[in-house]
Amino acid sequence: MLFVALGIIWGIPYMLIKVAVEELTPASIVLGRTAIGAALLLPLAARKGYLRPLLPHWRPLLAFTLVEVCIPWYLLGYAEQELSSSLTGLLVAAVPLVGAVLVWLMGTERPGGRRLAGLLVGFAGVAALVGFDVEASSPTPVLAVAGTAVCYAVGPIILARWLSQLPGLGVMAASLTASAVLYLPLGLAQWPGEALSGEVWLSVTGLGLVCTVAAFLVFFALVAEVGPSRATVITYVNPAVALLLGVAVLDERITVFTGLGFGLILVGSVLATSRDKVPDAVPAIAAAGQVAEPVEATDREAASAPGRTVGSANGSTAGRAAPHRDALDVTCDDIARPVPEP
Repeated sequence: MLFVALGIIWGIPYMLIKVAVEELTPASIVLGRTAIGAALLLPLAARKGYLRPLLPHWRPLLAFTLVEVCIPWYLLGYAEQELSSSLTGLLVAAVPLVGAVLVWLMGTERPGGRRLAGLLVGFAGVAALVGFDVEASSPTPVLAVAGTAVCYAVGPIILARWLSQLPGLGVMAASLTASAVLYLPLGLAQWPGEALSGEVWLSVTGLGLVCTVAAFLVFFALVAEVGPSRATVITYVNPAVALLLGVAVLDERITVFTGLGFGLILVGSVLATSRDKVPDAVPAIAAAGQVAEPVEATDREAASAPGRTVGSANGSTAGRAAPHRDALDVTCDDIARPVPEP
């Protein structure tokens, strides 16, 4: 149920943004969304004592805020002034591809043949969408979506390297609060003088209440229940929801290239983020930039999933089941995956 709920919740924002940009500027939309999110999540994080540990890490926290909230949420609104909501959602689905490229460029992992093939397939899907489905007057909206994808790929890298042991709820609450403060002057200055329509009010409220507050809480609960890697499968669901909502609710058109491009992006993302059959015989580089011993993915998942027994490298078990974690206690290391959160 959590998986289905999050897939729907994170597929909705593209439609709501498309409705909101009819009367609001991107800055005003970001202000409304982050203000609602901060008003609800900040008190919760403060009550749990999750804000004080953030203070020594304010520099990487500010960088994360910029690349995960401030910049991409503005760019999404800017892009959807011309692009359809469904096309925007499909293009953002390329986040895992961008994340894979960044990880390889940083030297954290060495790509094999399967992953390289995944990149080629995935970006061929992006080319199919951009080349045949885009009807914008200039390439700027497409570049804005590309910037969004890059931001969503960089954000988890910052989490993993500098904020990994901090509480996820505290980081997200602080980021939303800082974003609301940063957008307050421009968002208010651009707020229209005439009354907004009911549809726009509902869209902004939905973006803040459902697509931000509820989305993060459900995501934390999903990570606590099934582990971080399994939770990231949601990446392949929300673009499909965005496509269906755009066509069914906003009457956006769909072409054969829409389906072709989306399919290629999904296949490419799966291949580009999968494990090659023969791993490189080099030590893994830890998130903090230190050399670490290789760890099997199954063991990492067992450690992060409740009720699972953690095994050793030779197949034996430690005999202890990992304790169940509260959803609000999820750390940034658990959520440091390239998942688009529109």
